[in-house]
Amino acid sequence: MRSLTIIFFIILASFGANAQTAPATAAPAQAPTVVFINSDSLLANYAYYKAIKTKLENLSAQAQNEITTKGQAFQKEVAAYQKKVNSLTPAQKAATEKALAKKQNDLQALNQNTAKQLQDIEASENANLYDRIAEYLKGYTKTKGYKIVLTYSKSNPSMLYGDDSLDVTKDVLVGLNEEYNKAGK
Repeated sequence: MRSLTIIFFIILASFGANAQTAPATAAPAQAPTVVFINSDSLLANYAYYKAIKTKLENLSAQAQNEITTKGQAFQKEVAAYQKKVNSLTPAQKAATEKALAKKQNDLQALNQNTAKQLQDIEASENANLYDRIAEYLKGYTKTKGYKIVLTYSKSNPSMLYGDDSLDVTKDVLVGLNEEYNKAGK
């Protein structure tokens, strides 16, 4: 989940650099052109982010449970083999050891494949998160006349200070959550 959070910060920062500008006539006369979003607050309160975080945590827990269960079953097989190893013929020992080695390799492959699948799902969810926020901010910045949207986070302080009047986090969060809820989650 930490990598999802870090990627989210990078996404917001890159969007701020690529924000589309609104025509000068659309902006109110004294409206700021640069605003910021507190990404810590956004992540803590964005329903879509919470949903994908929960989804990823559940997938990870399920995968870990599957691997743990299969690992325990393998350990039981190894223990059973070790108990009866002296009563087996050399051919039976060789066949059992070969089968156990294959199961061990399969278990390692399952662990690696599962980790890769989880990384792929997380990357896909990060892309979806970026797309949702970027699409929303394109319309939002045009409507408000903003030219740049920066991101702020205590855990990744690329911006050290921003006047509270430039903090549009709550407004953006309301809009993002409304969009998410309208889409039927």
